[in-house]
Amino acid sequence: MSTIPFIDLKTQYKTIKLQIQDRINRVLDHGQYVMGPEMVELEERLQDFCGVKHCVSVASGTDALLISLMALGVAPGDEIITTSFTFVATVEVIVLLGAKPIFVDIEANTCNIDANKIEEKINAKTKAIIPVSLYGQPANFYEINSIATKHNLVVIEDAAQSFGAKYKDKKSCNLSTIGCTSFFPSKPLGCYGDGGAIFTNDENIAKDCSEIRVHGQSQRYVHSRIGLCGRMDTIQCAVLLAKLERFDWEIEMRIEIGQRYNELMDEAGINRVYQHSDRTSVFAQYTIFINERELFQKKLTESGIPTAIHYPVTMNQQPAYLDLSYPNITPIAEKVAKKVISLPMHPYLHEKDQKLIVNKIVSSLD
Repeated sequence: MSTIPFIDLKTQYKTIKLQIQDRINRVLDHGQYVMGPEMVELEERLQDFCGVKHCVSVASGTDALLISLMALGVAPGDEIITTSFTFVATVEVIVLLGAKPIFVDIEANTCNIDANKIEEKINAKTKAIIPVSLYGQPANFYEINSIATKHNLVVIEDAAQSFGAKYKDKKSCNLSTIGCTSFFPSKPLGCYGDGGAIFTNDENIAKDCSEIRVHGQSQRYVHSRIGLCGRMDTIQCAVLLAKLERFDWEIEMRIEIGQRYNELMDEAGINRVYQHSDRTSVFAQYTIFINERELFQKKLTESGIPTAIHYPVTMNQQPAYLDLSYPNITPIAEKVAKKVISLPMHPYLHEKDQKLIVNKIVSSLD
C-alpha cells in the first residue's frame, strides 16, 4: 500500500535540484561557511519579500525569538503574554531569560490567541506580547497592536508557521515591531537543517539582534553585550536562496490546495480550522477537529494516510511549566488540544490525493 507523503520535500528537491546544487557549490568554492556572502544576499532578499527595513538571519526560529527578547532587555521578573497552544519554543525562550509566560486562551475556530482576552492579563510587569500565527494564518494583529500601543508594549510575531502569509495586505513578519520565523525543513520556506530570521523596521533592534547573534560582538573581539552563537550557516542561506526562486508559486499552490481542502471538508461536514477573509494562510499544517482522535488516527494510518498532532498538550500543562502558571487557565486550548489532527499538506499535493484523503476521513468516521 502506497502512502501519501505528509510533506513532500523529495519532489520539491527534484524540481529545483540544479539550482540547489549550484548554490551549494558556490559556497564550497569560496569556502566562507559562516556569515558568507549568501547570508547578506539572503537577508536583503527576505527583507524585500516581507517589505521590512531589516532582516537578521539566525541559527533557528527558537534563536530568533530568544535573541529578540534579549534585544528588548527581557529579564527576571518580567512577564510576556503569549498563547498556551503552540510549540514549546515560544515559551521556553521566555523562561530561559527568567521571565514568566502569561498564557491567554485561543479562538476555538482558528486556534490563534484570542485578542479579546489579552488586555486583562496586562500589568506593570508586562514587557511584550508574543502572538503565534498558528498553522500558517496570522493572528488578529489589528487588535493586538492596538492593545500594545495603548500599554506601550512590544509585539513579537511568532511566524514560524506563517512565512509568506498576509494580513490586510501586509506580509507576516511585517505585522508588528518584531517578526520571527523558522526555516526548519518542514516550514513553508525551509532549509536543509535549522535556520531562522528576525524582521523589524526598528534600526536599533536590528543592530542589537545582529550583535547578540555573534556573541554580543559590536566589532571584532569587542563584546558590548551578552550574546550567543546564533548565526545561520552559509550553506543553509544558499539553500533558501534557491528555494526563494519558486516560493511565490509554492504560496499560490498552498492557498489553492488549502482552499480545495476547505471545500471538500465543508461538503463532507468535517470541522476544520477556520480561515478569516482579511488574511491568507500558507497552510503550514492543514488541521481538522476530531472527537475520537486516537481511533481515527489509527484508521487513517492503516489506510496509508499519515497524520500529525500540533499540539496534543498545552504549554501550561507541560511538566516543565506546571509551576509557572495556574491549572485550567486556558480551557478552550486544552479542549482543542484533544481534537486537532493535521493532514498531508504541501505545494505538490495532487487533487486526486486530496479527494482520496477526504474519502478516507469520511469512511474512518462512519
